[in-house]
Amino acid sequence: MDLGLAGKTVLITGGSKGIGLETAVTFAAEGAKVAISARNEEQLRTAALHIQQSTGSTVLTIVAETAERYGQLDIVVNNAGTAAAGPFEHISDEQWMSDLDLKLLAAIRVSRAALPHLRQAGGGSIINITTSWAKTPPASSMPSSVSRAAGQALTKAMSRDLASDGIRVNTVCIGTIRSGQLEERWKREAPHLSWEAYARDPRHNIPLGRIGDTEEAARVIVFMASDAASYVTGTSIHIDGGSAPAL
Repeated sequence: MDLGLAGKTVLITGGSKGIGLETAVTFAAEGAKVAISARNEEQLRTAALHIQQSTGSTVLTIVAETAERYGQLDIVVNNAGTAAAGPFEHISDEQWMSDLDLKLLAAIRVSRAALPHLRQAGGGSIINITTSWAKTPPASSMPSSVSRAAGQALTKAMSRDLASDGIRVNTVCIGTIRSGQLEERWKREAPHLSWEAYARDPRHNIPLGRIGDTEEAARVIVFMASDAASYVTGTSIHIDGGSAPAL
């Protein structure tokens, strides 16, 4: 299937590692021009080099110059975020504001800055990365589950506002996917197990029986942003092995 991504320009926040980095690699392999951003400059440079070596594609790491350097902007993936979870009574105002700023307000600011360029390109796609927790948050999942729930509401509202401009807005809800944080948990909880054994441990309670890989998340994100999903907007899709109790 031709995803129609050759020559398209993609901006990915949180693109220096994990799902963001794998998504950048996948876009570049499809012929897209990629720009990534992250808070750690050293990790950003390392990520750019990895993408270039993996795909042969040029990678831009200066967000403000993306449209100017590449001539246009077609796709935005709002992926910036960290895992932050605890019981309600233990979350301070500072923690609430920090999480909302990183996961919600950052997506708002990046999308707002990208909007004129997407319109100039004749339309495009915005993907907001959220979590399965956003729809049915478990106990002690704050502030992250609340910030991500706001991101889902933002997605739906933006999709209605921007549809007339040919701009699609969707959210991809990430479940248990291999990450640096998850690998640290593995080494802490079960250092006697290989990753493959730990990923399939029944304690994770994943219907498909294993933890997902970043490549599996990246492929869905890229599809949702591509022309192959040209009639899909204002919706969410879970990448969680069937863990979410809600559609």
